[in-house]
Amino acid sequence: MEQHRTPGRPEGQRRGTPPAPLPPQARRRPVGQRGPGPARAAGEAAPVRRLPNPRLTGLGGGLFCGAVMFLLGCLDQLLFGASPAVYGLLFLPVCALTALWVRGDDLLTAPVVVPIAFAAGLLPITDGAGGLAGRLMSLVTYLATQAGWLYGGTLIAGGLVLVRRVAAVRQRRRRP
Repeated sequence: MEQHRTPGRPEGQRRGTPPAPLPPQARRRPVGQRGPGPARAAGEAAPVRRLPNPRLTGLGGGLFCGAVMFLLGCLDQLLFGASPAVYGLLFLPVCALTALWVRGDDLLTAPVVVPIAFAAGLLPITDGAGGLAGRLMSLVTYLATQAGWLYGGTLIAGGLVLVRRVAAVRQRRRRP
C-alpha cells in the first residue's frame, strides 16, 4: 500500500498551538466527505458516485485472491456440498477483479497468483479421507479434473492484464 507524505508543521509554529485559519477560498470540503454541500440550481444533476477502484500491490492482489477463494470454497462446502462447478463459476469473477484491481506496476503478478488462489480455495472442498496424504491426493485430483476452470480463470486474468498493459503503453506514447 502506498503511503502519502503528510506535510509537517509550518516554520515557527510550536507543538500544541492551533494552526492559522484558512482563507475562505481554501475552505473546501474534501472529495468524498459527506455533509451539506453547496446549494445546486434547480435541475442540476447530483454528482455521480463512482465504484471503488482499489489498487492492490502484487502481494495484496495475491492475498485478496487467495483469501476470497478460500472463503468461497468454505461457502461452497457449506451451501452446495463441495460442488466443483459452483466453485469454478465463482472463481472466474474473482480472477477478473484481481486483474482489474492490481496496480499498473504489478500487472504481471495477477496471472501468477490466480492459480495459486484456486488451489488454496480447494482446500475446504477436498475430502481428506486418510489424513494429510488423502487430502493431498484429493487436492491433486480436483486440480486435474477442474483444470478447465483453472485455465479459464488464468486466461481471463492474463487477457485483462494484457489489455491494461497495452492501454498503458499507448497512453505513455501519446504524452509528449
